[in-house]
Amino acid sequence: MGIGLIGKKIGMTEIFDEHGGMIPVTVIQAGPCYVVQKKSSQKEGYAALQCGFEEIRKVQRVNKPLMGHFNKVSAKPAKILREFRVAPEDLDAHDVGSTFSVEMFEPGEFVDITGTSKGKGFAGVIKRHGFHGAPASRGSHEFFRHGGSIGQNMTPGRTMRGMKMPGHMGAKKVTVQNLKVVDVRSDTNILLVEGAVPGPTNGFVIIKKAIKKQK
Repeated sequence: MGIGLIGKKIGMTEIFDEHGGMIPVTVIQAGPCYVVQKKSSQKEGYAALQCGFEEIRKVQRVNKPLMGHFNKVSAKPAKILREFRVAPEDLDAHDVGSTFSVEMFEPGEFVDITGTSKGKGFAGVIKRHGFHGAPASRGSHEFFRHGGSIGQNMTPGRTMRGMKMPGHMGAKKVTVQNLKVVDVRSDTNILLVEGAVPGPTNGFVIIKKAIKKQK
C-alpha cells in the first residue's frame, strides 16, 4: 500500500561518486503521473488512486470506452494506467488531475521496483532451471538435456504440482527490492537507481518506497 510512480526504463550507465568509485545505475524516466480516478470503499469496495503515465498524442487511436473514461474527468489520454492502494483517510488528500513527480524520492533512500522481465521464449530445463543434464559418456546416448523422471507409477500416479519442467521462460511480473536511489533529477524527471531493474529498454516499471528497508 502506498503511492508510487509509473516510469519507463531508459537503460543502464555508470556514474562516479565523490571518491572516484564507479556505480552502475539504471536510468528511469519516472513520471510525472496524474490522477485519473479515485476509487472509494463505498463504491468500489477499496480505496485506491488510478494514475496515468505518458500522454497519448494520437487521440484517434484510443477506443471509445477508454476515451469516455478520460473525458469523464477531463483528463488527458494516457498510455499506462495503474492503481495504487491508499488508506481511506488519505483519499481526500488527492484530487483528480493532481500530479506526482520524481521529487517524491530523494537520494539515499531505497525503493522497490516492479516490472515485466524479458521474455526468453520456450526453454528447456537446463536453461530454465539450471539442470546439469546427463553425462556425455558412461553409456549416455540420445538423451543429454532432458529432465529425467517426472512422476510415479501407481501412487500417486501423476506429476506433482510445481515440478520443474520445460516451458515459457521470462515475461513475468518481477519485483526487485531495496534498490538505492543515487540521484534525482527533477528538471528532466530522471531517476538514477543503483543496480539492475527488470524488463527491457523502454519497458514500464512501478517505483515505490521500500517496504523492508528505509533510509
